[in-house]
Amino acid sequence: KLTLASTCVKSTPLPHLDHMRTHTGDRPFLCKDCGRRFGERSSWRQHMKIHVGEKPFKCEVCGKAFIRSHHLKSHLTTHSGKKEYSCPECGKEFGFKSSLDLHIRTHSSERPFNCNVCGKSFNTRRNLRVHAKLHNNEKAHKCGECGLEIRDLGALKVHLRTHTGERPYHCTVCGSRFIRLAHLRNHQRIHSGERPYKCTDCDKSFTQSGDLVKHKRIHSGEKPYECPECHRCYTSSGDLGKHRRSHTNLRPYTCPECGKCFRLSGHLKTHMLTHTGEKPYSCPNCLRRFARSHHLSGHVAKCR
Repeated sequence: KLTLASTCVKSTPLPHLDHMRTHTGDRPFLCKDCGRRFGERSSWRQHMKIHVGEKPFKCEVCGKAFIRSHHLKSHLTTHSGKKEYSCPECGKEFGFKSSLDLHIRTHSSERPFNCNVCGKSFNTRRNLRVHAKLHNNEKAHKCGECGLEIRDLGALKVHLRTHTGERPYHCTVCGSRFIRLAHLRNHQRIHSGERPYKCTDCDKSFTQSGDLVKHKRIHSGEKPYECPECHRCYTSSGDLGKHRRSHTNLRPYTCPECGKCFRLSGHLKTHMLTHTGEKPYSCPNCLRRFARSHHLSGHVAKCR
């Protein structure tokens, strides 16, 4: 039986209450081993297999085993190279229709997941869940290195890489390494020249959907992120986060070579060049190389 959700008019095989939790962010099913919470009992049961080590779905090609059947299905595309679903806007291919549906929202303004406390809307269920923790006063996970509190355990694990220097994702073209898989995928578009996210108000296009969202605020004048300390407003949460560190003097990015700390990840990256001697910016006229982009810009203005 399909249940109709009044907030999004979506037909779903889930019981009405289970589906409505995707909009409210309510997650009553608690994992006692790690503290994660779930909105559906079936998701909770699947998650519990992680702790008992149960992986019933096995790849017949390489023998790798998975907790969920759709994880196996996604893995099989690495052997066949076949991805069944493609985006009509940019041509990007996906192994699952649900992944395609999620991706398509990056081209549109659709944000179907609404917070029932403040009314803010989100394009993914996960983003709503992270946001809901602000209202629920759910205990945050604290970084043992810098004290930063992060409400999502997965995000904390990624954040810790800024301290350890771990960059598990590497570009096969130029060797650059990244903390997040999404950062690698965005970087790869530099080599391919792909810019799938196009502004409908001007002719600019972008490699990342988030850059398009921020760019469109230039046209609308929207600055939705306000600093609670000084009430300055910003077009992106990232810009607000950088600004807020000026109030706290928080410096979460540590150089693994000398221990020097930085407020912004970009400052750490620039600093690391002093250890590696790398000069990634090259003059197109005389091929002289520079460690910093603004040094190159100043040089190019004179090198004609």
